[in-house]
Amino acid sequence: MLAGLAINAKAQDFPEDIKPLVTKYACTACHKVDARLVGPAYTDVAKKKYTNEKIVELIGAPKPSNWPGYPPMAALKVPKEDALKIAGWINSLAGKSKAKGKKS
Repeated sequence: MLAGLAINAKAQDFPEDIKPLVTKYACTACHKVDARLVGPAYTDVAKKKYTNEKIVELIGAPKPSNWPGYPPMAALKVPKEDALKIAGWINSLAGKSKAKGKKS
């Protein structure tokens, strides 16, 4: 049982290179890795199969219609380089083959 708790706690952790970014841009105020908070879990975002570029676009200009049942996300000003790092990590949660798909 303790091993299961340790695995679940580890699943909520962000990689060392991503944690400072999601903290700096306040992403963690609304999102968790694999659980709903105010916004969807990053694992659920990954299931949408957005390209990295589409995620970057949606960070700056969210489309609430993409996420019915959630409050609208505020547009964030995240430099493209940082947003691409975050987007690449989000897509890595679905596996490399799923992250290549496109959706608008």
